Amino acid sequence: MRRDLHAHPELRYQEHRTADIVARRLQEVGCEVRTGVAGTGVVGLLRGSGDGPTVLLRADMDALPIEEGTGLPYSSKRPGVMHACGHDAHVAIAIGTARRLAARRDWRGTVKLMFQPAEEGGVGAARMIEEGVLEAPRVDSAYALHVWNDLDVGTASVSPGPVMASVDEFSMTIRGAGGHAGRPHQAADPIVCAAHVITAIQTIASRNTSPFEQVVVSVTTLSGGTAFNVIPDQVDLRGTVRTFGGTAYELVPRRLDAIARGVATAMGCEAAVRYERQSPPVVNHPDHAALVRHAIVSVLGEAGAVDGLRSMGGEDFSCVLERVPGCLFFLGVRNRARGIDAPLHSPRFMLDEDAIPHGVAIMELAARSALA
Repeated sequence: MRRDLHAHPELRYQEHRTADIVARRLQEVGCEVRTGVAGTGVVGLLRGSGDGPTVLLRADMDALPIEEGTGLPYSSKRPGVMHACGHDAHVAIAIGTARRLAARRDWRGTVKLMFQPAEEGGVGAARMIEEGVLEAPRVDSAYALHVWNDLDVGTASVSPGPVMASVDEFSMTIRGAGGHAGRPHQAADPIVCAAHVITAIQTIASRNTSPFEQVVVSVTTLSGGTAFNVIPDQVDLRGTVRTFGGTAYELVPRRLDAIARGVATAMGCEAAVRYERQSPPVVNHPDHAALVRHAIVSVLGEAGAVDGLRSMGGEDFSCVLERVPGCLFFLGVRNRARGIDAPLHSPRFMLDEDAIPHGVAIMELAARSALA
């Protein structure tokens, strides 16, 4: 199943084929299935042997706009689209977990399976919440995993507190006065201004926030100009800010705006900044992190449990954890001996499929423990 999904990746809010497969697989194991949630999301309900709590297990389905370069026999058949973040494995693990829980219903309560669209920048989790995924029946706890290529296969990691960063997006337009490239004194150059702004906003992390607070400010796109001998009127920037919350979460947007406007004014230009919150930090609840750690140790042994892993990457499962106690854990998929060590979001990203049964076993045991 994972290889089939990998060969047919779909971008955010376009996961129609994936959703159809998920719905069929859930129906095969006896789930009550609801489709079309937040467009392409799927929800499955698996009921146990009696009344009890409701546990939510989340998997994301979308791929990334990346041209695959792995050379795998089941590489993406869709040009410019790739499962470079392991969401194909997340779906396969969640289906495998549902299959095992359905095969032996010696547990009480309900397992709700949330297959969400648009984790990659579309905040699909928030849309599914708006459309009632946490209600009817009301969810008591929630769990998710993410495959992780900084961890070897046969290991997994969970920690209490913040484990993944907030995801904010900013865009910026710097307007100057265009002119001849050979007569720059007659223009107000927005390209030079943009270069100074990019450098200056790095002082937010180095000089405006505590060294004990993790902050990332990254400019990721820069566009402007049409000819080698023309200074343009305008340059556009885009980027992202990541924090673990705290004072930095509120400080960074203000400083970003103030620095951009100040530098632009000093250089005879104007800056307009737009700032958008996408998802908050992923904050694991301590009791549920302990429950998942016990599951990891039960499956992989004490040596397989890695503590303290955190990432400045983001995850919109945070939207669920803002409303419901639970946690997200990282599943090791790296195998350097087999050349499986490229990072997430790389055209060369691969994962050791031996990790898939590990994920199923940990998720099943976590769900059973939460239901008990």
